[in-house]
Amino acid sequence: MKQILLVEDHSVVRLATRFLINDLIGSANILEASNFEEALTQVASTHVDLIILDIDIPGGEGFNMIPRIRKLQPKVCILVFSGMDEALYAMHYLKAGANGFLAKNSPQQTIKTAILSVLEKGRYVSDVVQQQLMRHTFEANTNSEHPLENLSQRELEVMDLLLDGKWTKEIATQLNITGSSVSTYKSRIFEKLEVSTIIEMFVKVEHYKNGSPGK
Repeated sequence: MKQILLVEDHSVVRLATRFLINDLIGSANILEASNFEEALTQVASTHVDLIILDIDIPGGEGFNMIPRIRKLQPKVCILVFSGMDEALYAMHYLKAGANGFLAKNSPQQTIKTAILSVLEKGRYVSDVVQQQLMRHTFEANTNSEHPLENLSQRELEVMDLLLDGKWTKEIATQLNITGSSVSTYKSRIFEKLEVSTIIEMFVKVEHYKNGSPGK
């Protein structure tokens, strides 16, 4: 019997995902966690075959969540199930060690395909990620035409918090880094995106999400 852990802070989403899994794999034993600490406790005490992981949960640590889970269960399959922009975040989470990245607005059949793919093959790659992989292969020696794709994992985390209106001290505390480091990352982000203010950065990100380079 497959052991599946749902890490999601919204009970309605957990319930819907549970029904979908039961329909897909009738014999699965489904565990639940509503925050990251609960998830770590579950992983530390119980073997699981698959973790369906929402990133934006209480106690979440961004990209660091994947290696922390793998310290407890190195071979567990991790499918990130997130409302965050797939084109911007999927590649970074795959590089961090996830077995797949699934957007929450995906059709039901796509969700089923992703779950089965990770369980059976240990990997799920969406059409969006496949296109990125091909583009990066052909542009291996150059930066992406989309500047946001050139941000590092830490720069992406800092950018998100800046867009959420966080101050330097708040970002430093949340990411457990110094204020000077936050300022350095902010400068790098502005340079890569060719912007000089938070508002310009917001506009650039929105253009990116809408499929435009935003220059």
